[in-house]
Amino acid sequence: MEDIKRQLTHSSKATKQDRYGKAIAFFCTFLIGLLVVSILYLVASRGLATFFKDHVSVWDFLTKQNWNPSQVDKNGSPLVGALPMIVGSFSVTIFSAVLATPFAIAMALFMTEIEPRRGTKFLQPVIELLVGIPSVVYGFVGLTIVVPVVRTVFGGTGFGILSGTLVLFVMVLPTITSMYVDSLRAVPRFYREASLALGATRWQTIYKVVLRASIPGLLTAIIFGMARAFGEALAVQMVIGNASLLPHNLISPASTLTSVLTTGMENTVMGTLPNNALWSLALILLLMSLCFNLIVRYIGKKGRMAK
Repeated sequence: MEDIKRQLTHSSKATKQDRYGKAIAFFCTFLIGLLVVSILYLVASRGLATFFKDHVSVWDFLTKQNWNPSQVDKNGSPLVGALPMIVGSFSVTIFSAVLATPFAIAMALFMTEIEPRRGTKFLQPVIELLVGIPSVVYGFVGLTIVVPVVRTVFGGTGFGILSGTLVLFVMVLPTITSMYVDSLRAVPRFYREASLALGATRWQTIYKVVLRASIPGLLTAIIFGMARAFGEALAVQMVIGNASLLPHNLISPASTLTSVLTTGMENTVMGTLPNNALWSLALILLLMSLCFNLIVRYIGKKGRMAK
């Protein structure tokens, strides 16, 4: 009886392992949460120092066009206008997403609706190869091929928004395509069967049923592609020209938030205004990443409600 009582009241080996597993999982989750909070605090505290410590106007920072943090204007205000970099980042991001989306839709439909077996066999390795290529390789290819072609066809130096868009187009294409493929495959099969049973053709089924049912997934894929493009640094830096000027056209040299960060961070001293201004640019990047994530969550929620 004592042995039976001890067995019933004491934890078994499996129960102890379960407790250890839960403890490890909670510790890892806490560690990741602490890391995220620490990053947010570090970037926010450094980025806000430009406005609270150095007394730079937020409106001037976001709307003025002159970027030279080590200099001041005639009124004694530092030249920290980030508008050219903000415009450059949004320009290459939006244009690359607009350019990549039709190609991504076509590739995804070919892989899932038109030729699932052959399309997946041929295009899946291509997508995986594009994902695995380092950013510096994209930048080098853009520097040696895209920039001279743009210079020859459109004139100018070849550096600018157009070159950055073409390079980012190739970089975000596999992201949008792979995510949209998953969205198309998640469309219930009976949607297609019901459409065909009502007399719709194959293309009518794809256009009026499959595409419309997968719109939330397509929007999510586009937002993820834009997030990838918005945060890209090295490849864009090599082809955009790195001129802190407001771009007047697609072939004039420009800059992005990431290109200014990568070129300027090593040339500043921690705690000075030029360094704090760069942290403010990093804060804008962080806030935009959060916005992209919120948009994705909103689209996913609306998609689930629609179903």
